[in-house]
Amino acid sequence: MTLYTDYLAEIETRKEQGLHPKPIDGADLVAELIAQIKDVDNAYRADSLNFFIYNTIPGTTSAAGVKAQFLKEIILGQESLAEITPTFAFELLSHMKGGPSVKVLLDLALGDDAAIAAQAAEVLKTQVFLYEADTDRLAAALADGNAIAKEILESYAKAEFFTKLPEVEEEIKVVTYIAGVGDISTDLLSPGAEAHSRADRELHGQCMITPEAQAEIQELQKQHPDARVMLIAEKGTMGVGSSRMSGVNNVALWTGKKASPYVPFINIAPVVAGTNGISPIFLTTVGVTGGIGIDLDNWVKKLDADGNVVEDADGEAVLEEAYSVATGTVLTINSKTKTLHDADGKELKSVATAFTPQKVEFMKAGGSYAVVFGKKLQTFAAGALDQELKSAYAPSKEVTAEGQGLTAVEKIFNRNALGTTPGATLHAGSDVRVKVNVVGSQDTTGPMTAQELEAMAATVISPSVDVGYQSGCHTASVWDKKAQANIPKLMKFMNDFGLITARDPKGEYHAMTDVIHKVLNDITVDDWDVIIGGDSHTRMSKGVAFGADSGTVALALATGEASMPIPESVKVTFKGKMADHLDFRDVVHATQAQMLDQHGDNVFQGRVIEVHIGTLLADQAFTFTDWTAEMKAKASICISNDETLIGSLELAKGRIQIMIDKGMDNDAKLLQGLIDKADARIADIKSGANPALTPDDTAKYFAEVVVDLDAIDEPMIADPDVNNDDVSKRYTHDTIRPITYYSGDKHVDLGFVGSCMVHKGDMKIVAQMLKNLEKTMGKVEFKAPLVVAAPTYNIIDELKEEGDWEILQRYSGFTFDDMFPKTQARTEYENILYLERPGCNLCMGNQEKAAKGDTVLATSTRLFQGRVVGDTAEKKGESLLASTPVVVLAAVLGRTPTMEEYKAAVEGIDLTKFAPPLAVPAGTKSAHF
Repeated sequence: MTLYTDYLAEIETRKEQGLHPKPIDGADLVAELIAQIKDVDNAYRADSLNFFIYNTIPGTTSAAGVKAQFLKEIILGQESLAEITPTFAFELLSHMKGGPSVKVLLDLALGDDAAIAAQAAEVLKTQVFLYEADTDRLAAALADGNAIAKEILESYAKAEFFTKLPEVEEEIKVVTYIAGVGDISTDLLSPGAEAHSRADRELHGQCMITPEAQAEIQELQKQHPDARVMLIAEKGTMGVGSSRMSGVNNVALWTGKKASPYVPFINIAPVVAGTNGISPIFLTTVGVTGGIGIDLDNWVKKLDADGNVVEDADGEAVLEEAYSVATGTVLTINSKTKTLHDADGKELKSVATAFTPQKVEFMKAGGSYAVVFGKKLQTFAAGALDQELKSAYAPSKEVTAEGQGLTAVEKIFNRNALGTTPGATLHAGSDVRVKVNVVGSQDTTGPMTAQELEAMAATVISPSVDVGYQSGCHTASVWDKKAQANIPKLMKFMNDFGLITARDPKGEYHAMTDVIHKVLNDITVDDWDVIIGGDSHTRMSKGVAFGADSGTVALALATGEASMPIPESVKVTFKGKMADHLDFRDVVHATQAQMLDQHGDNVFQGRVIEVHIGTLLADQAFTFTDWTAEMKAKASICISNDETLIGSLELAKGRIQIMIDKGMDNDAKLLQGLIDKADARIADIKSGANPALTPDDTAKYFAEVVVDLDAIDEPMIADPDVNNDDVSKRYTHDTIRPITYYSGDKHVDLGFVGSCMVHKGDMKIVAQMLKNLEKTMGKVEFKAPLVVAAPTYNIIDELKEEGDWEILQRYSGFTFDDMFPKTQARTEYENILYLERPGCNLCMGNQEKAAKGDTVLATSTRLFQGRVVGDTAEKKGESLLASTPVVVLAAVLGRTPTMEEYKAAVEGIDLTKFAPPLAVPAGTKSAHF
């Protein structure tokens, strides 16, 4: 069997799934195609030509290298094909984006044949994905007096690769499709359970919403061939939960434009909308593809004759429809006036926020990458020619308010800003390029990040990045055939690229499946850092972190920077005293509830939560910052006391040293560099040269929330409220209920302690509760299964040293074994304790899952429909979120506990405590992890 006949066999298999041939990324297969193309009598010649032209992945794939070389031979006359003329060969090279194709174009442009050089130069003038090796060649040729090099650089200095592109059409006709009512999670667009197929774009596209929805979208396209389908979250926000590049890719696959006729299944420019707009991290992802995100405001609060908000019997605001966007409604977006119109031309609302100068540039260029690289290329060319830079791009918006102090995020952005006006102090609303210090890639989006890096022709991590980390946590719990096929390949790519990888491609150190957010929280060693990570829960308790799509992660890895407006901030402070029987997780939930009580609307959405929480170390404070993703915040920043920050940095140093001791550091010694950086930061704090980050007293906030600890007397539960009559209020994270709401009789089918929301203290709480219950019950028996997954191996090692692991193992009916990892997902559970491998486990939903229709009580973050538990025809599955002690007790009882049962079970247990800054809780061990 040859690679080609293997490929034909795969094609037949895909046909059975309704799929086209898989895009080719391997050099050896392309070499076989070329051999068959050269053989004019070969039976497979026609198909080989088709695969070579239309189905070979561009960028820096090995396939692209072989393809580019063959096209070069055709252009030079070394090979002759009727089907691929030299002119067509140049066209194909122009669609290959960079890497080998740019090298070939430079070879030709700087070669001896003047006619070929001129043609190559014209193609090069359209390319933007050039790296140092490419620009160095141009600079050297310019220094040698090469006229073609000068011509190319002069074109780059004018940014003709951008200015000569067609403008965004003035009128964009859309036809509406309501994807759902209420908040739409990215899980609807790209289910976590299908994460394994994300890099196979056509296959993954089959999982968007439902097959019926896909058929309805296609029918709309037939009925309205001149319109683009606009996907809508009616009465909700589009894209909550995560950035999910695969979600945007799926929407674009079904509703967007083809990026290139010669690149399969890569579509761009989707149009998405929501009554309450687009989730901020998802909106960034839409911009990556040059798409449009619309805030519809089509449902508004009803007002009475006096202008007061009308409320229903439950005290909720009554909404009325300002205009209809029912499926099949034809609307028009005017990109010049930045307005939305109905079919009769009536203006419905302004959509100016969707058409800022920067977003229009993304639309014109086909995505944000081309703009980022274009700016760098124009700057390089102007410098090489010793010309003044006359940017072809819209100037960055710089907002400065004289006499106004800076919030924490404004301080971080000012410190890390790139290319801004020297001496300018920037406030919220400014558009800023910032240096990125830490970049994290997770394993279910990692294959897409690798694809994006190949597509933008990147080969090595930017030297300005302190560290990049590739995790293995999202595929940790089940080492099935899909994981075995995808993950080693990903780890090798990322390791070669220069990242620290959870798995060693050489097999020399033990696989680390630690939850990525926890690792990033440890390897962030400066409160002034900027962190970008491929997951919505990239929200560190040091520095400011932004969850991002796989493409933005790739861009940060390749360039060491990110671009975004400086967000507004909401200040969160605390008063009162935390009750002894409560856990800090209850404070986190109560913050959401009290914010809604104080402000009515979610003031956290799209903003930075600046939380003044200085008495908790980074591990425990992360519980708050992690939850801010569910609060729909763009990011969060912990304002820490000096002593606490030093303690957090010392803890981080110890954990980084463990990674070094395992053999995880690379040739560049990135991990050792982090320890050195932490030492320098600690020295600055101790000397007073640069204390822990704090905002200015005169900083301006969008809003302030004061959390009253005295008002929290019961454990709090975030409830998906699956049976709410108002569909738009199901599966949000805004329904926070005290435990007494359930009267001690809500049945619980499964308990889960794990994911990124727990720390070592939580694991100790499980052990302590088992000991407590032993004393009162003699032997603990579970009436519901309890799944426990520590977030990191470090925590397990420390629990073993401190004696807590023994009781966990004693009650465990299953304990993970790294030598023999599970190869099948678990969906049914016995009434026992399961000690699962460190990682995301049930929270991710791509491997382990509860039985359909179950009621799950979990410490995790996800309560979306179908994520942790699916529905049956008889009962909706529901995932309620609570603190560790509540989950453990509910698993023992098989139901939610009463207040009396809860207080008795936690008596004497060292729960995670918190007191407002400057008032360290006396006697607690949890403040000293």
